[in-house]
Amino acid sequence: MKKTELLNSEISEVVARLGHKDLLVIADSGLPIPDNVKRIDIALTKGIPSFRDTLNTVLTELGVEKAYVAREMIDKNKKLYLELSEQFGDKLVIIDHEQLKEMCKNAKAVIRTGEYTPYANIVLESGVEF
Repeated sequence: MKKTELLNSEISEVVARLGHKDLLVIADSGLPIPDNVKRIDIALTKGIPSFRDTLNTVLTELGVEKAYVAREMIDKNKKLYLELSEQFGDKLVIIDHEQLKEMCKNAKAVIRTGEYTPYANIVLESGVEF
């Protein structure tokens, strides 16, 4: 059995296959997911699992070079924006929500959580850990 926090085999496999600059999205329950992108749907009910729990667990195995969030998060979900700003620092890049949705088309996978707050979506750009 795995020793790390991330137990979901689908997510673990996607993370293991990511190369430098590959994209992985962690999404709230409402983000549209392109048909051609792998969907890992872990949503159970409103708020479960949460965006934060999912993100923090994925980050135990994923090195991130940049993290992209929608500008709309600043006003519509300020608490989350401030938390992510503190967590990612200068790695956090602010883009329009429409740009974020476009980036999803190039993601290796989108992890759909049960998050039920607005604009709780992040595009993670895989980094290099050496």
